[in-house]
Amino acid sequence: MKQIYIIRHGETELNRQGIVQGRGINSDLNDTGRAQAEAFYQKYKNIPFDKIYTSELKRTWQTVQKFIDSGLPWEKLSGLDELAWGVWEGKPNTEDSREAFREMLQSWEGGDYKAHFEGGESVQDVYERLKQPMEILSTRPEEKTVLLCMHGRAMRVFLCLLLGKPLSEMTEFPHQNTVLYKIGFEDGKFTVLEFNSAVHLDGLMIG
Repeated sequence: MKQIYIIRHGETELNRQGIVQGRGINSDLNDTGRAQAEAFYQKYKNIPFDKIYTSELKRTWQTVQKFIDSGLPWEKLSGLDELAWGVWEGKPNTEDSREAFREMLQSWEGGDYKAHFEGGESVQDVYERLKQPMEILSTRPEEKTVLLCMHGRAMRVFLCLLLGKPLSEMTEFPHQNTVLYKIGFEDGKFTVLEFNSAVHLDGLMIG
């Protein structure tokens, strides 16, 4: 069985402020994010990963930098990028923005997967571009153990895609920074081995 460790990137300053980043804002990890990345590394550094995949956004590869520095093969896939939130990216967290996001999430949960903000992507768009990373994971048997770092909303869409669930069930996959979903792939089928695991963050004092 292939094992795929899918994690969300560590915290950025915009995460901390509740400001949406999306695909268009290429922010760095903050001190908390670096501490989360280190905690993940210490917990999983002895796993014999064959390959690392990240999105094109630096917050993902900064999160797994120590694994990369250890000499593991690394590939960036634009298909793993976060959903583009268009006009709302980088905007302050206000009542107006929260209301706009609530309405968009309701549209998606109601089955309108093509709804999107001006200049942004729909969850259907993200679902379609995630088929390329899914194909890669499905067709490289020599990569037995894979570490993949991506983004919150895209991760929810990806888990729906891998597990054959409708996009209306995205909310079934909670996440926080550096949370782990461990996925197995065998006989053409993806299954969940670990769900929303944050054991590596136990005892991490975050101010």
